[in-house]
Amino acid sequence: MILVLLLNINIAFIASLALSLYIGFMAGSKISLVFILFIGSAMGIYAVRGARRRSQIFFAGFIVSLTNFFSISGVGLLNNFGKEIIFREGLFGLINGIISSFIAIGLVSIFEYVFNLVTNITLLELSDLSHPLLKELTIKAPGTYHHSIQVGNLAEEACDAIGANSLLARVGAYYHDVGKIEKAAYFVENEMGTTSKHEKLTPSMSALVIISHTKDGVELGRKHKLNGAILDFISQHHGTGLIYYFYQRALEKVASAEELKEEEFRYIGPKPQTKETAIVLLADAVEASSRMLSDPTPARIRGLVQKIINNKFIDGQLEECDLTLKDLNKISESFVRVLTGIFHTRLEYPEVKSKKERTNAFKNKTKQSK
Repeated sequence: MILVLLLNINIAFIASLALSLYIGFMAGSKISLVFILFIGSAMGIYAVRGARRRSQIFFAGFIVSLTNFFSISGVGLLNNFGKEIIFREGLFGLINGIISSFIAIGLVSIFEYVFNLVTNITLLELSDLSHPLLKELTIKAPGTYHHSIQVGNLAEEACDAIGANSLLARVGAYYHDVGKIEKAAYFVENEMGTTSKHEKLTPSMSALVIISHTKDGVELGRKHKLNGAILDFISQHHGTGLIYYFYQRALEKVASAEELKEEEFRYIGPKPQTKETAIVLLADAVEASSRMLSDPTPARIRGLVQKIINNKFIDGQLEECDLTLKDLNKISESFVRVLTGIFHTRLEYPEVKSKKERTNAFKNKTKQSK
């Protein structure tokens, strides 16, 4: 059960079969023991696959208990064991299944921490919007919070399109910008019509403030004991990308581009290491840019999405993850589909008038017709 929760069902089945064969061989090549061990493990793996609640692990333990009891009873009857032996061994099988579920719950949390892994159960707990860190983001940086939710929607759809972990991407997107909490006013989505804080700063200082939000986010995430897999989204969601706006402003103030160090206007990275973190990087850029579209028609949205993905690809931000060109095409289509739904054209309905206004309008129309 632990392997299927932490890794995947295929590895869990292979490991269970190998362990069952090994124990059966060590016990004197007992095929019946191999059968009992493997069938119990297989049922546990099947019952706990995709578990999103801890109660499902207990249910899996119950399934294993019943499987153990009936398989032991069946083997005992076939081998003409006495009723007392069958009952005793069957009882041990029942207890084994129940205990295994408790052990699984306890060890999963330890393995998550030690090996930087994350289960669906932990992700769902983190997806609760009442999490202290998300509540703080809502209060101090409401624009960033809304942006993060939209990025999560985009990332989830894209992951579903290419078969990546959509739950991980969505939750990672929720937390990717928590580093903006302390300096929320320096980010455009939180300005709320006020004068930009960057007007009083030099381009290099503005870039420094913007760049720092990834480092601040990781520190804040560690303070709140976020899983390492979520911290990866915080540190990698910009890769080593260039803060183009402030870099261009800096270029306008110098005689030659050689006077500037481009590295000072780039995020410290690292670049995305997984499909999920790469998708959040793309979704983050696409969502932020889409809000600047004055006329978000489907054609404009498609052009924007393709331009951003191409720019990130050319800049080398996707070179350390295993996204293929086919994946990027599917991701692009999913982004266009979601954004088109968000910015779809709404009909302008006529103003609703009161009964008296409708009556007067009808009388006026009648008089004019006469």
